[in-house]
Amino acid sequence: MLYDSTGQWGWLGEDYGIMAGNLVSHGSKFTVHEAVNYVSGELNGYTGLIYIGSTYDEPLPTALLDDVLATTKPVLWMGDNIWQLSARATNFATQYGFTPMYFDFTNTLSVIYKGVTLQRNALAVSSGLLATVINDPTKATVLATAPNDTGGVVNWATKGANLTYIGEVPFSYTGPNDRYLAAIDLVGTVSNPAMLARKRALVRIEDVSSDADPTELRAIADYLFSKNVPFSVAVIPYYLDPNGYYNNGVPVALHIAQVRAVVSALKYMQSKGGTLIMHGYTHQYSNVDNPYSGVTADDFEFYLSHISSTNYVIYDTPPPEDSMSWAQGRIQNGLLGFANAGLQAPTIFEPPHYAASAIDYQVFNSMFAARYDRGLYATGWCPNGVCGTGTPNYTEIYGEFFPYLVRDIYGTVVIPEQLGNVELVEFNNNPPRFPADILLSATSNTVIKDSVMSFFFHPYLDISYLQQIVTGIQAMGYTFVPAATVKQG
Repeated sequence: MLYDSTGQWGWLGEDYGIMAGNLVSHGSKFTVHEAVNYVSGELNGYTGLIYIGSTYDEPLPTALLDDVLATTKPVLWMGDNIWQLSARATNFATQYGFTPMYFDFTNTLSVIYKGVTLQRNALAVSSGLLATVINDPTKATVLATAPNDTGGVVNWATKGANLTYIGEVPFSYTGPNDRYLAAIDLVGTVSNPAMLARKRALVRIEDVSSDADPTELRAIADYLFSKNVPFSVAVIPYYLDPNGYYNNGVPVALHIAQVRAVVSALKYMQSKGGTLIMHGYTHQYSNVDNPYSGVTADDFEFYLSHISSTNYVIYDTPPPEDSMSWAQGRIQNGLLGFANAGLQAPTIFEPPHYAASAIDYQVFNSMFAARYDRGLYATGWCPNGVCGTGTPNYTEIYGEFFPYLVRDIYGTVVIPEQLGNVELVEFNNNPPRFPADILLSATSNTVIKDSVMSFFFHPYLDISYLQQIVTGIQAMGYTFVPAATVKQG
């Protein structure tokens, strides 16, 4: 796997390379590094190649171009510099059956792949799509198209012989129904052509702490058990409202062991197929708004944040005390909270609000068998693909969601969650999200071979929303399984 590294935006290349590498890990071990460092014959030691062209006219080594043209192994090329490959070929159109043409900057706001219409964010339009033309339909096929608002159609993904080409780098401006999903599937065709086609699903009951309603927890367990649906429960072992935000100015601090009715309900959930996972220690940071209230389940725990003047959540930096010992201390206190409540120590961890530092992620990796989240990553952690040898730059962070099990750049097995959750009202410029929206995202994810349909649900919501999602996913032919089953591969 190779990425660009030169020019003003060269730092983006590492980010895209890592994002692709995380996805490839579902199907294969991999090596990732800067394209300019490719040496002749390197491809011979691998089963295939992915190149991510994010810099216009990156100085690609002639050896790379020649090896790609000579190989019969699968190659996936994204974005720029396909023109360097075609210019180097004796007759590119004859070899692959298609020709790269020009950048198309028309308003293409969707991509059609496997008969499913996926979204393409308007912010991606200005980067253009490099169009192709089919010269020999016996050798080349259009895999995905991008219709524009003037009646035209651009070939978004084209395959000729062993070469698959995507006319952009689809890792920016992504969303739950985005063309990123098509890219994931195409990555899989290179990383593991024999990818399994399982149809599995996951549901996680979210933000369960001392303030939970035991009746609601038991009702959820009964319903899911009746539908033969195993589930996970994200437990926060220590509830804090340090400023009395929800208690008329009177501070509240409750270890879960102090609320026996909740502990009893958790054990009941376990008896009905529930797996308890650890969702942080307090799911909040200190006695300050981070960014909302300072209260458990509202705020970040392992990262600092604030609300901007335009009502967006801004990720700032890790806390000043962030360190291996600080993170370990919080985890150890949380595990003690489970033990004091008579609950078995969880083996799966979910970082609050899916955010932590590279240091924290290493701690999670050392103390748990898996994470259950979406990853947050920082530029600089993996210089030339050697992760952990660089210094993370927290002014250049990026998130990534996965549709199936991966082992990410922190070395951690990551159980997927990509469908989101029900939100009844708009917040921080995020629109409401109802069961129909989650099921639409699930439909979009059907384009990915071996995709796991994974969502989470807050127990204080009306249980009918949960019922709609579960029955909808089951009607699509997916079977709910325990998180531990997905963790096995």
